[in-house]
Amino acid sequence: MKKSGLILVVLTCLSCGNKKQRHVMKPTELISKSRMVDIIYDMAIISAAKGANRKLMEQNGVNPATYVYDKFDIDSMQFVQSNEYYSNYVQVYEDIYNEVKLKLKKEKNYYNDLVKIENRKKDSINKERRRKTDSLKKRGELGRINPNDKVILDTKLPLKKRPRRLKNSDSLKQ
Repeated sequence: MKKSGLILVVLTCLSCGNKKQRHVMKPTELISKSRMVDIIYDMAIISAAKGANRKLMEQNGVNPATYVYDKFDIDSMQFVQSNEYYSNYVQVYEDIYNEVKLKLKKEKNYYNDLVKIENRKKDSINKERRRKTDSLKKRGELGRINPNDKVILDTKLPLKKRPRRLKNSDSLKQ
């Protein structure tokens, strides 16, 4: 029993340490590292957009994979072969994905900053509106009707008591 357990442990150790990395030949049309970063970045963006606006993309006839392949003038086989080649070199492959991750973070920060700026603008506009409304309330001018303002019809009044609207032809006669 002890011998068979020992043999099993030795065989397990030998099988783990004796693995050879499968060598993949360099493709004839290898996509450069920087171009792979751009391709994977675009695929990530389109994948996110597809998750958010699937119906919109289907309505416009946009196929995410073919869009990226057409944009970079490559075919799916060229991408797969290049991806497989780079995946055999872990450090290079990790560098590619770290660059993609960095680009995505920069874009996220850029758009988050834009949202913050827009929110600040909205807040300042709302604050100014509240200030004007408050000052009008204090002066008692909020209830006055400005003759230049549009008339809002009260639909709760019976038809006979509603103000009559002028047609374009009636206004021309006057």
